[in-house]
Amino acid sequence: MDQRKKLGEIFVANGIITTKTKERVLLRAQARTKRFGAMLEEMELITGDELAEALAIQYRCKVIRNLPDQPIQSELLKLIPVGVAMQNMIFPLKREENMLALAMADPTDTRAADNLAADNGLKIVPFVASRKDIHAAICIHYLGQQPTSPKDKTVLVVEDDKTIQAILGDILRKNGYQVTAATDGMEAFKTVIAQRPHVVLTDKEMPKLDGYGLLGALKNIPETRDIPVIMVTGKAMNAEEEAKAFEKGFFDYITKPVNDVTLVARVKRAFQVYSHQPWMF
Repeated sequence: MDQRKKLGEIFVANGIITTKTKERVLLRAQARTKRFGAMLEEMELITGDELAEALAIQYRCKVIRNLPDQPIQSELLKLIPVGVAMQNMIFPLKREENMLALAMADPTDTRAADNLAADNGLKIVPFVASRKDIHAAICIHYLGQQPTSPKDKTVLVVEDDKTIQAILGDILRKNGYQVTAATDGMEAFKTVIAQRPHVVLTDKEMPKLDGYGLLGALKNIPETRDIPVIMVTGKAMNAEEEAKAFEKGFFDYITKPVNDVTLVARVKRAFQVYSHQPWMF
């Protein structure tokens, strides 16, 4: 029989929220099919550290604090691809023989840990860390970048043709946008993880990871799935191709050669539609 304490009871007992708040947030979480703890954090009623501590109590494991500052053996990173680490919010801490200490933001979701254990003959020792700390550790140790949150309206331009990349960047800068750039889909994926641009403008055909591949990778990660992605294509799309693009999750598309007015209008619309998101501004 599961004797775990419920998260709401832990927060109430610790004086972090009231019973009435717990009941109201539970209803909202159920209506939005979100986890109770994630709902509390999104509403800024608790901090990420408070959620990690409560989950550690609930699942009887330890909290790992200051994760980005922990020394990590580079060999450990080969066990978990960066996309898998981001998608599941997990991070390898230490390995001793067949034991692997693993930081997890959500110890209730063990699919990735179970697969990792089965594929490598490991026994997982779970630790809990905040999503913020795991994200920062991934940026620093996997990508070699400090995580940032842009203050200005930032657009990532993904284009392997440097001339077109420069033209698009100049148009956007002249209209008040901060611009960062990437030359292929994989570089763009890493840039989105570390820098969290507000809008992504990507070419359809690119080396390493094309526009569809980049979109799919971003949609698999909770922290990036709501970032609007606009595709730039070299030729006009027919009705079937257009339907496919929208079904996959592209916010919009633009056909080359790019018209200045069209580009600015589409990017402006992306900011307007998604301005309610918590990662915006």
